[in-house]
Amino acid sequence: MYKKIFVLTLLISLINIPAFAQDESDIGNKINDKEYPAAEKVLPKEKKDTDTPITISGSVVKNVDMTLEKCIEIALGNNPQINAAFHDALASDARIKQVWSNYFPQLNVQSGYTRIRQLQLSDALRERLTYNYWVLGQVTLQQMLYDFGVTQNQATIKKLDYEAYKASLAGVINDIIYQTKDAYYNLLLSIENKRVAEDNVNKYELFYNQAKAFYKIGMNPKVDVTIAQSNLSNAKLQLIQAENAVNIAIAQLNNIMGVPFIEKYDVSERLEYVPVDITLNKAIDIARDSRPELKVAELKVESSKQVLKLANKAYFPTLSIEGQYQRGGRHPDSNYGYSIGGYLTFPNINVALIRNQMKEARYLYDRELANAQNTQNAIYLEIQTAYLTMAEKKAQIPVAILQVKQAKENYELSYGRYRVGEASPVELRDAQVTYQEAQFAYYNTLYGYNSAKAALEKAIGKNLINCDDPITLKK
Repeated sequence: MYKKIFVLTLLISLINIPAFAQDESDIGNKINDKEYPAAEKVLPKEKKDTDTPITISGSVVKNVDMTLEKCIEIALGNNPQINAAFHDALASDARIKQVWSNYFPQLNVQSGYTRIRQLQLSDALRERLTYNYWVLGQVTLQQMLYDFGVTQNQATIKKLDYEAYKASLAGVINDIIYQTKDAYYNLLLSIENKRVAEDNVNKYELFYNQAKAFYKIGMNPKVDVTIAQSNLSNAKLQLIQAENAVNIAIAQLNNIMGVPFIEKYDVSERLEYVPVDITLNKAIDIARDSRPELKVAELKVESSKQVLKLANKAYFPTLSIEGQYQRGGRHPDSNYGYSIGGYLTFPNINVALIRNQMKEARYLYDRELANAQNTQNAIYLEIQTAYLTMAEKKAQIPVAILQVKQAKENYELSYGRYRVGEASPVELRDAQVTYQEAQFAYYNTLYGYNSAKAALEKAIGKNLINCDDPITLKK
């Protein structure tokens, strides 16, 4: 008994643990100011200049400090979806000019040679009547003068399509920006989790060394060393998984940016909480003017209305003039001829076909009205979901910080008890696991807040920036 007390006293002196005495009458009557220290004292420390930078795959130049703004810039310049939507808009603009080409003159040039034998005359006259017919050149020039608004309606439809493609391009850009933000925040989350896993390995190595020291002096049994070694192996396995999660997050971010094979870069930012002040009604008002999908829906409604007007003009004729000059005959240059005139050309009229085409156009117009309403409802739901999720994560952040503080204090108490032989390895492991899970929960909450904020920015079609004003928008 005395030997054990002597060994314990000797161990305390060797590991420099101060002994604290407290009057039992003060228990529960005094406030411990160190119970809930400031967040910066318990959360993972910021990376110092002397620390080894976290270098991951990506970027045009090696070891460039990558930020969210740079990621968005790279994505806007390299993502193939944006490039495809941009060329769709250019092609749509060319279709407008194709329709207006109906008002340009049409020129036709033809030449030919024909050898003719008249069957009836040759049989009646008992002679072989054969001759050559030359068309040295035949030039036809046709100009449409008026088609009673058909071309105008067609051009209006193409213009509306062009505006819709431009709005769709804005929608693709908006979506790519959101995907880039979410992938970047996911990468930051993976890096934070990797830091926690590395810290966890270091702690379990410390536990393992402590257990071996206790075993060598005969204070603890061999099973404690085995448990500590098992805990260390599990921590190293978690670190491997965390490193792989970082690599996967890098691949996802690079793929969204459209540069999957770029060189290495450093991530210079960390997950943080940047508050924004915006009401749900204000978010909805912003979306009415800024969300590209709403503009696309409105343009589709107007385009279907123009298609309906065009269907009602199926009976209208076309007024045009035509001039023709020919040169040829029995010999290549033996004669010439010409013609000039005006024409009022009516289309082939099928009453049943035209009436049903008009009905189809009316039904399609009603369909686009319904689709526009559905798009509006879906966007409002998206705004509400993102807004409420952001509010939820915002409310969770103080609780998550408090959990980290409490878990760290519990871990430090357990570690102190373990160093003096009062706590078991199981108790210490449970405290460490609780502290680790609290850190994971904190960083997941930060990620959830930033991801929900990015989703809200996508839903309203604007970027929100926190400043002195309640709402600040950045185009």
